Amino acid sequence: MKFLNRFFDGVQKDFRLFLFILILLEIYRALFIWLMSDYIAEDSTSAQIQTTLLTGLRLSLKTAGFVAAISFVFVTILGFNFRLRLLTGIFFSFIFSVLFMARFPYYQEYNATYGIELVRGWHEDFFSILSMIVQEYGFLWRFPVAIFLTLICIAILSRLLLIKTHPLPEFKNFASKFIFTAALIFFLGLFGVFVRFGGSLNYSEGISWESAAVTSDGFLNECILDDGQAMYRAYTMAKFMGAGIIPLVDENKILESAQFISGKNDLVENNLAPYLEKIASGEKIEKPQHIFIILGETFMQWPLLGKYDELHIADGIKSIIAEKNCYYSRNFLPNGDFTSVAITGMMTGLPDVNLHVNYLPKTYSQVYISSPAPPLKKLGYNVDFWYGGMPGWENISKMALAQDFDTFYGYPDLNAEKLTAWGVKDEDLFNAIEKKLGSEPPTVHFIMTTTNHPPYKLDLKAEGFDVEKTLAEIKKLPNVPNAETLAIELGHYWYMDKVITKFIRNVSEKFPNSLFIVTGDHAVRVDPSTHPTIFEHQSVPFVMYGAGIDKKILPPDVVGGHISIVPTIIELIAPEGFKYYSVAPSLFESFGVAFNRDVFLTEKVAGKIDTDAVEILPHVASADLDTVNLSQERSNAEKVISAMRTVSSWILKHDLNF
Repeated sequence: MKFLNRFFDGVQKDFRLFLFILILLEIYRALFIWLMSDYIAEDSTSAQIQTTLLTGLRLSLKTAGFVAAISFVFVTILGFNFRLRLLTGIFFSFIFSVLFMARFPYYQEYNATYGIELVRGWHEDFFSILSMIVQEYGFLWRFPVAIFLTLICIAILSRLLLIKTHPLPEFKNFASKFIFTAALIFFLGLFGVFVRFGGSLNYSEGISWESAAVTSDGFLNECILDDGQAMYRAYTMAKFMGAGIIPLVDENKILESAQFISGKNDLVENNLAPYLEKIASGEKIEKPQHIFIILGETFMQWPLLGKYDELHIADGIKSIIAEKNCYYSRNFLPNGDFTSVAITGMMTGLPDVNLHVNYLPKTYSQVYISSPAPPLKKLGYNVDFWYGGMPGWENISKMALAQDFDTFYGYPDLNAEKLTAWGVKDEDLFNAIEKKLGSEPPTVHFIMTTTNHPPYKLDLKAEGFDVEKTLAEIKKLPNVPNAETLAIELGHYWYMDKVITKFIRNVSEKFPNSLFIVTGDHAVRVDPSTHPTIFEHQSVPFVMYGAGIDKKILPPDVVGGHISIVPTIIELIAPEGFKYYSVAPSLFESFGVAFNRDVFLTEKVAGKIDTDAVEILPHVASADLDTVNLSQERSNAEKVISAMRTVSSWILKHDLNF
């Protein structure tokens, strides 16, 4: 009887803890929607907001149930000290308050709540991340606010748990006691199932983070996830990444996939090499003395679009594009949303398949068949990588050398002071490269800039950037949540554009027979509004400039991505019959599809891979709009994505035989 008394008392207090956490999460959800209301789509209705709050409440049953279950098991059942219940509530109140405060800058950065970005950033330099959080994302005031919110939670929860519980009923006989106990256990079991499935008694009618997108508004869909569920999403994605799990990969169809990407449908081999072998059709330009592949940090494409001309932050690269010996495509995607994913793609020639390639043992034991270094060296070039930051970041230096690059130059080699924890000023990086050029043989230079990255510490006024003038133009744009912050960010973009343009012009004058490729490592982080299009949020420019290049060397706005760059260079300069290996075709033989982990791009549309979201590209001619078949565009894209991902996943996980 003593145990039953304690059990009944504990169940009531656990239920109070459950309700407290559930209501706290709902309050934080409502506050986030209210305070970030600029991100709500214009066509969203109050009914959708109500749906968000109700669906979020259902999903938060799981999170609150998890917290209450800790108290239920250890205090109510096992009889640990009752203070553990309060401590559990305090701990999670603190965690959820911190996550709530951090959610604001996180969403502004990634247009999403906690997820894959946390997984990708796990191996980032801790002190660099900490510096960025403190200097750019308001840690010094957000954390005290989180502490204040936690203190309020402690005051409320401690009083809630002190309220007297209902006593155990008096039982006249054993039968009544048995019936009550059985009913209590049955109710608890039923309640547990109801909570486990998010307000339902079965999986099909329940809700989870995967099925929570029930509105047409991306922002509201993210708000449905409380921070506990969002962190669970990140955890699940981490498991997927560890296993290399990503949609549209089917290793049972490795032969069909290899045949598809090669076009060799009659070839039946049990080794990937014959399918990945490419034979160059012959030189299209004179062989350059130097080749520069520049990955600009957050070199997003939208500032180059006509609707943003008045910002004047991309005038340098636009002046390059305007010249007759330049080709430019708008239909270009980065390898992913992160610098490391862009770099590993460039070093291996493989698309992102949700694996940390730079931490795979295989990466350091062999050169991947698709690695760009061997064919470039075979063409007579040294292959170097230049990075304005630390060589040890994300194993980048080690990986470059393992993948047959000749030399890696990082911060210690540049004889310049760091601007931030991420690296030196871009000007110092390019100056070091220029100094090296006169004393080295023909070289392909892969270059990764660093300045256009938070924390934003460049003295923009000293560099010649008028923040106030740009701010005035930004305020004319619709749906800009924080114009002052965006002005500073775009000032750093302007600086990067200026430095890259100056470098191209200086080197072209000294070494006229040079080839330059300019693109961005990713676009996400800086958007023109609270509701960027998929194209604005993801696309980066592809600029090819140099002797022999003209605007007709490739089809207009050819579709491609990072891993098509080196095959394109090889097809430009290699003699007829030159053999090399590549998963992606060159831009001369483009599939008409580009993709990264989350989105795809065709000549006409951009879409998300794991949802039905799709949009027509802004530069599709109005006369062609009626001919765009969205479902057909997606279907064609998925065939290419599936084949290339399947082959790339196989290369990373197995040997070439199948």
